[in-house]
Amino acid sequence: MYGVIEGTGFEAIEPEFEACFIGHARVERLWSGARWSEGPVWFAAGRYLLWSDIPNNRILRWDDTDGAVSVFRQPSNNANGHTVDRQGRLVSCEHLTRRVTRTEHDGSVTVLADHWRGKRLNSPNDVVVKSDGSVWFTDPSYGIMMDYEGDRAKSEIDACHVYRIDPTGDITIVADEYLKPNGLAFSPDESLLYIADTGATHHAGGPKHIRRHRVNADGSLSGGDVFAECTNGLFDGFRLDRDGRIWTSATDGVHCYAPDGRLIGKVLIPEMVANVCFGGPKLNRLFICGTTSLYAVFLNVNGVSPV
Repeated sequence: MYGVIEGTGFEAIEPEFEACFIGHARVERLWSGARWSEGPVWFAAGRYLLWSDIPNNRILRWDDTDGAVSVFRQPSNNANGHTVDRQGRLVSCEHLTRRVTRTEHDGSVTVLADHWRGKRLNSPNDVVVKSDGSVWFTDPSYGIMMDYEGDRAKSEIDACHVYRIDPTGDITIVADEYLKPNGLAFSPDESLLYIADTGATHHAGGPKHIRRHRVNADGSLSGGDVFAECTNGLFDGFRLDRDGRIWTSATDGVHCYAPDGRLIGKVLIPEMVANVCFGGPKLNRLFICGTTSLYAVFLNVNGVSPV
């Protein structure tokens, strides 16, 4: 059940992709048994990975020292995306409670955002932390559209935005032109912010792309050109390596895009992929959340350190 999986591997679309993978390295399935795996995040100090099983209302923990999987938190408030902040604390998006939280070192939970101008957020989806300590998150309505990943409810904001939480606690809308903002990540130098729009899930002919914004000195965004259109399903979560390549989820696995927007290769996975992150001591191992499973593969690239 676990170990190297048939039907996986690397597909080089451009010759340059061959330098990104190791010839004898293979995709491994580390664990299976989820309903919808999402939001992987690596904790270097403890050598473990956390990820969400949203419908089962739990956060799971994979231990790099022995491969053991355990339940980190249940109930998890249907947690979705996660990241780690500059102090090594877990930052999570919760569908059920419609909020962004931070788990402190003592295990207590601090609410970072749950309202915008007196109105409840929809269902925060994915989150990243900038080097200045600001927290950026997307807020589509997936968690309130059904009872499977949260509680069905009407949107109080009547729109889906991207937000920034400043270290002061102030919350600002940084992008308001998205139908269903989803995954997001900064470029290695934080001059660019990439945001996926999965509006095609509920809007005929809607977007299924990643857009690229310039991050201005005051924390606002400008630009917003389409960086890439998904060629198989929808983009969801993604991360960048140190050379600015994007490794993003898709229906047939993980798609790799060069900084200029060219699709250069794929890591084929036998399940729909929701999200990825880099981990391991050298950040050269890509962890992949397939629908029911957790996969991993060693690459000849290094991820951007979150701290």
